[in-house]
Amino acid sequence: MRKQKVLVLCTGNSCRSQIAEGLLRYFAGDRFEVFSAGTEPTSKVNPLAVEIMKEIGLDISQQFPKHVKKFLNQEFDFVITTCEDAKKACPIFPGETTNIHWDLKDPAEAKGTKEERLVVFRKTRDLVYQKIREFLKDYKNII
Repeated sequence: MRKQKVLVLCTGNSCRSQIAEGLLRYFAGDRFEVFSAGTEPTSKVNPLAVEIMKEIGLDISQQFPKHVKKFLNQEFDFVITTCEDAKKACPIFPGETTNIHWDLKDPAEAKGTKEERLVVFRKTRDLVYQKIREFLKDYKNII
């Protein structure tokens, strides 16, 4: 059985989509090929995203932001948008694609001390984890 292809899309591809890529790859890398991209990618993955993922034993430090244009001619079984801007700017991919939308606040916009910002990043990570679990549970009914 071929792996299903998933693209997680956000604006900067520095936090939410990178967290989702890491979690989905960890929990279902045997069933999915997982990619992430941004409509306006930043230059690097947010260091706080890397830090909060290391707290749960996942290393996303080798992941990097990519522009959604890189994937335009590829077919995806699922495209998951993680913010309204990405949903609005999401291109149409060839083939049959199931679009899923998770409206998540960007933790990169958090203000305060490093510890206060880490709290926001952890909440985002935990919410993405819940969304991934729901997706994987529903996956059996989708395919």
